[in-house]
Amino acid sequence: MKRIALIACLILFFSALKAQEAPYLNPSLPLDSRVQDLLKRMTLEEKALQMNSNAPAIDRLKMPAYNWWNEALHGVARAGLATSFPQPIGLAATFNERGIFNMGVAVSDEARAKHHQFVREGNRAIYTGLTFYSPNVNIFRDPRWGRGHETFGEDPYLTGKLGVAFVKSMQGNDPTYFKTITTAKHFAVHSGPEPSRHEFDAKPNKRDLWETYLPAFKMLTQEGHVYSFMCAYNRLYGKPCCSDAFLLNDILRNQWGFKGFVATDCGALYDFFMFHKTAKDSVEAVAQAIKAGSDNQCWGYGAAVIPAIKQGLLKESELDTAVARLLRAKFKLGIFDSDELNPYSKIPYSVVNNEAHQAQALQMARESIVLLKNNKNTLPLRKNLKNLAVIGPNANDAEVLLGNYNGDPAHIVTPLEGIKKVFPHTNIVYAKGCNVIDTPKYNYKSDFDEALATAAKAEVIVFVGGISPRLEGEELKIKVPGFLGGDKTDLNLPTIQTQLLKELKKLGKPIVLVLLNGSALAINWEQENVDAIIETWYGGEKGGAALADVLNGNYNPAGRLPITFYKSINDIPAFDNYSMEGKTYRYVTKPVLYPFGYGLSYTNFTYSDLKLSANKLDATTPLKINLSLKNTGNYDGDEVVQLYIKQEGVSMPIKELKGFKRIHLKKGEQQVLSFELKSTDIQHYNPQSDSMQILPGKVQLIIGASSAKAELIGSFELK
Repeated sequence: MKRIALIACLILFFSALKAQEAPYLNPSLPLDSRVQDLLKRMTLEEKALQMNSNAPAIDRLKMPAYNWWNEALHGVARAGLATSFPQPIGLAATFNERGIFNMGVAVSDEARAKHHQFVREGNRAIYTGLTFYSPNVNIFRDPRWGRGHETFGEDPYLTGKLGVAFVKSMQGNDPTYFKTITTAKHFAVHSGPEPSRHEFDAKPNKRDLWETYLPAFKMLTQEGHVYSFMCAYNRLYGKPCCSDAFLLNDILRNQWGFKGFVATDCGALYDFFMFHKTAKDSVEAVAQAIKAGSDNQCWGYGAAVIPAIKQGLLKESELDTAVARLLRAKFKLGIFDSDELNPYSKIPYSVVNNEAHQAQALQMARESIVLLKNNKNTLPLRKNLKNLAVIGPNANDAEVLLGNYNGDPAHIVTPLEGIKKVFPHTNIVYAKGCNVIDTPKYNYKSDFDEALATAAKAEVIVFVGGISPRLEGEELKIKVPGFLGGDKTDLNLPTIQTQLLKELKKLGKPIVLVLLNGSALAINWEQENVDAIIETWYGGEKGGAALADVLNGNYNPAGRLPITFYKSINDIPAFDNYSMEGKTYRYVTKPVLYPFGYGLSYTNFTYSDLKLSANKLDATTPLKINLSLKNTGNYDGDEVVQLYIKQEGVSMPIKELKGFKRIHLKKGEQQVLSFELKSTDIQHYNPQSDSMQILPGKVQLIIGASSAKAELIGSFELK
């Protein structure tokens, strides 16, 4: 009896405690009820300070400190050990949605594991949270832009599809909790120049705004259900993006149905009064941003919120709207709930940079590699080579492979290390040859002499060059020939590298040029004079191993260019001209060096038997497209089948990507592939309604291995 009485007392005791617990701490209550209950318990000062990216703890409300700023562009970044996948421009070259999704699962596993370890250690500083400022889905409209390698390339459709895959995998599929929260950035019309990004006013025509700059953001919102946006530094049509209600409320929330929160780019509110001159001080800037729909300020002015309210520039109800969005995000991450309720809290720290994730990094690096030239089957190299020369400034540089916004993997495989491993019976001789660029007082003669003497001993020369994320990147303090502020001022391979290649050419030996870079290069002399060219981008921690697998034939390359390689900087309009005319495969009319979607293979593929389910496409029935693909070469390999359309009419793009599939076929294997188009997949800007609409007309269907190679052609009527 005593035991029964004791149990009854304990039940009553814990029930009483539960009854005293604040409703917002009760995970069984509806989310909005919890948010509103917590919001009404907060003081005005507490709410104001939650606007900062570095939000302080509120101990009395059991709210821990939280820093909203974290990075995961191609792996968890800036927080120690983590797997480093290829830079996003390389990920885009895979044309592989499933691969991007699987990568996102690995990255978010590491993110969760690292976050919970930081919490156990009492560390809630920057780069420890679960809200990530990724992906960057700006359009890489101009090859001069230094941050272009952070993007998925120049095409809105490819960018959107890969961005959606990343968002879905990172945010998870639990009905209650987010695994992490991703951020679509930088909204909107933001792609250089870097030196003027804090003051630039982008004024694209409305057609380019709706058909080029906004579609990927819309896809991430409506297909990926991304839960955070980052507004850009620049102005759009005269208004700073972070105080632009047209962008943040009219389009994002009202038209697209976005339900999450908006963060400013870091220090963006400072630009309002220092560069844009749209506010007189931080108080006005804060009021403008919050009223327009910005909820969280990276490097912000939370202390200016109360003065803005006192001066009548901002209502407390408008502040409450923003804070409620932030609280909702915290609840959905599980910050107020026991780890026992959250399935993602159980991911062990042992997943971080483990062997399985390293293997994924290797596979993604392999899939990202684009074979640009292969004269007389120079590649793959013979496995029984006696002497092989590895020359070039990027051959043994580990840091270059990581791009930017990267983590710190346990080991980085350089091209030189990778090549030595896969050619164990070959004498590998190495010389740096030259620096990446020429610099004042650099005496390159001794480096050249060493490279030429080394190459003279070899049967084949592998030259590993390109550029570097130290030269192209975000607002870099760089001013040297070819580079300014992180952007490029020309498209050529740095002159000193071409000079060395010309000297190596005189030796009469086969030369394989390997490029490590994040943007298009005008390698005209190299295309004419070297025997093979491989584009490897910034390949991540396994970039060198992936290259080596391609060189010796262990892997058949099938990457495709997500950007156009132009012949000359003179072939494209001015950098600060945000019109798309003359830029990207969708609008360029001049001959190019390598087209969007281009990439060679060690095998051959034959396309046949194109069949369309109908000769018209309307709102009632999707158009089904079938074709046959056969590997008719001597190697197993992947093919990236690309579907383009060309709709007749004034101001229509030359062509538009509307589907792609990466398919693996063994030699001799044949497979039937299917695509499906809905009428809503083909929309264009209507100036009369100032919106995207289905515009009836004739549409040509083009299927091939690149934007410039039509293997199969069909047509239908869009109703």
